[in-house]
Amino acid sequence: MLQFIQYLKGYVTIMVWGYSPERFMNLCSNHDILLWNIESHGEYYTMCITVKGFKKLKGIVKKTGTKVAIQKRCGLPFFVPKMKRRKIFLIGLAGSLIFWMWMSTFIWAVDITGNYSVSEDIFMDFLMENDIYVGMKRKKVNIEELEKKIRQDFEIVTWTSAKIDGTRLEIQVRENEVGGNPEVEGKKEDRMETELEKGGAGSDLVAEEDGVIVSMVTRQGVPQVSIGMEVKKGDILVSGSVPVYNEDATVKFYQYYDADADIYIRRQLKYKEELPLHYEKKEYTGEEKKEMVFAVMDKDFVFRLGKINYENFDKVTDKKQLKLLKNFYLPLYFGSSINREYVWKDNIYTKEEVKTIFSEKLIKYIAGLEEKGVQIIKKNVTINKNQKKWQMNMDFQIVEKTGKSVAAPPKMTTEEISEKEEGEIAVQQPED
Repeated sequence: MLQFIQYLKGYVTIMVWGYSPERFMNLCSNHDILLWNIESHGEYYTMCITVKGFKKLKGIVKKTGTKVAIQKRCGLPFFVPKMKRRKIFLIGLAGSLIFWMWMSTFIWAVDITGNYSVSEDIFMDFLMENDIYVGMKRKKVNIEELEKKIRQDFEIVTWTSAKIDGTRLEIQVRENEVGGNPEVEGKKEDRMETELEKGGAGSDLVAEEDGVIVSMVTRQGVPQVSIGMEVKKGDILVSGSVPVYNEDATVKFYQYYDADADIYIRRQLKYKEELPLHYEKKEYTGEEKKEMVFAVMDKDFVFRLGKINYENFDKVTDKKQLKLLKNFYLPLYFGSSINREYVWKDNIYTKEEVKTIFSEKLIKYIAGLEEKGVQIIKKNVTINKNQKKWQMNMDFQIVEKTGKSVAAPPKMTTEEISEKEEGEIAVQQPED
C-alpha cells in the first residue's frame, strides 16, 4: 500500500557523494525527509526520496558539503506528461480498459466439482437446457433458482452450491452415496400419495420377481405370506387394508395404510454376454502430424504445415483457456493437436483374451449387483464358443429385497358381502 501511495505522489532515485553522506542522511531524518532503499556503493550512496523531500535538500547539501544527482524519476507525476505526447497509446489503453471491463460482465468458464455418477457432459447439457451457457451475462444467472433446479432434476444430488467468481461459474454438488435423499424420498411419497388417491387410500406391497421368501419384517400392514413361501411376480406380500372386526368376528370396516416391510426373496438370475470371433483393431503406423490450435468460444482455428493425407487418424488435442487473474477467464483457448495415422487390422480373439474380457465384465456386473444390496449365494459361469461368437452364460442364486407399492383396492365388509349375495339370489329367483 505504501509503495502505491509513493507511486501516486512520485519519487526520484538519487546518488549522493562528497564530504559526509552519512551526515546528509542524518539531517534528512531530522527534517522529516523520508529516505528508503538506501544502498552503499563505496564512494557514493543511492537512495529514493519523494519529490517534496527532494525540493528541501538545497540547504542540507550546502551544509554537509555533499553533491546530489538524480538517477531515475518514478511515479505518476512523471508518467502522465510523457503519455500526453502519446495520444494514440492513451486511446488504446483506455479502449483496452473498457473492453476488459465489458468482458468481465460475462461468464466465460463453468467449473463443476463433486459429480461422480453424473458426467460433466450431462451437467453441461442440463445447463444449456436451462439457458445457462458460456458467454451469457453474469447478471442473468439466478443462483438460487439454479441450485433448486439441480436438486430437482438430479435425484442423486443431495446438496449443491453455485457462485460466480470473476468470469467463472462454480458449481459444487454432493451426491448421495449411502441411503436415500430425504428431499427425493419426500417427492416419491408425494407422488405415491397422488397415485393412491386415484385408486383409493392406502397401498399394498407386491412381489417384483418370482422367488422364495427368506426374510420378512413387517412394520405396517397385514402380511399375506410367510418365510419359506414361494411367491410369483405381482403377488401381494403385505396388504395395506387392515380389517376391524365386530364381536362376532365379522369385518366391521377396513382401515387403509401404506404397507411397509423389509422382505427378502431367494431367486435365480440368469445373464449372458457375447463376443464376436473376429474384431478390428487399430494399429498405428507411427506417422503423425502436429498442428497449433487457437480457439475463440467454440470456433477453432488450426495452423499446420501441409495437409493431412491419412485415411484414418486419431486427433489428440490439448487446449488451455486463457485467464488474466485467478478467476478472470477469457473466451480464448490455445494449444496443440497431434494427428496419428492408423490402419484397421482384422484380429481373432484368443482364448486368453476372451477370458480376460469376460472376467472384467463379470466383475463389473457383480459389483453392480452388490451396490444394489443383492447378495449372491451361488454362481455358475460357463464360456462357450460356436461358429459365430463366444458366449458367457451366468447363472446366479441371489437374495434381494423385494416389494413394490401399488394402490390398495377398496374391500367389502362382511355385511356388504352378505347384502350383495342376497341381492344376487333375489335376482336369480323366478317370479311366481
